[in-house]
Amino acid sequence: MISKNQIKYIRQLELKKFRKRENCFVAEGPKVVGDLLKQYQPKAIFATDRWHPADMIDTAVLTQITDEELRRISFLQNPQQVLALFPIPTPSSHLSHHISNLSIALDGVQDPGNLGTIIRIADWFGIDTIYCSEDSADAYNPKVVQATMGSLAHVHIIYCDLLQLFDTLPPSYPIYGTLLDGDDIYQQPLSQEGIIVMGNEGNGISEAVRQHVNHRLLIPNFHQGDSAESLNVAIATAITCSEFRRRGTK
Repeated sequence: MISKNQIKYIRQLELKKFRKRENCFVAEGPKVVGDLLKQYQPKAIFATDRWHPADMIDTAVLTQITDEELRRISFLQNPQQVLALFPIPTPSSHLSHHISNLSIALDGVQDPGNLGTIIRIADWFGIDTIYCSEDSADAYNPKVVQATMGSLAHVHIIYCDLLQLFDTLPPSYPIYGTLLDGDDIYQQPLSQEGIIVMGNEGNGISEAVRQHVNHRLLIPNFHQGDSAESLNVAIATAITCSEFRRRGTK
């Protein structure tokens, strides 16, 4: 059984300021919760008797609840057996851990669905670090967590000042950006290390960040005549990551 105070606490975790204060976020559903349980120790788990975890869990953090109680705490239209509270991880932001790999930087990506999908894309293509500008969506928003489908457990999310990040890099370090005045990505050399910068849904990469991009890429439009003006940022990220990996990068 779940108490009124517990219900209130969980519902408040929809707010970023409350998540930050409590250092806690919500995950829902067997897939998302199951993947996160492999990486993090939960603060609490609320589950119906239909949820059967693959591995043993600490029963001290498990509260058995009814379907009706799950509906009262869930952020989903159709609740899925289990809701868990996890501590927000604090991955190291020390660049030397990641400089030899391919990573992604998000410059003001604000839609939770886009951010969650990009995290899932990064996981699929073996990219384990995403740098987010401070004005990007919060990766621990319930909508983002759900959109990652568990990939949040495999990708480090680091919020930072992107300009300061770029200033710590060697001058020749590859910083790729998708821009309308860029060069055809399918015709350009792509390195095995670097940062792929993706911009805001409406405005693209900001002018200040653009000044640090030393490899300007364009995903060409193959349609003759009238067509879409641009690609959704998550789709553009998938295409870009796919091309890097197609070239055999790691």
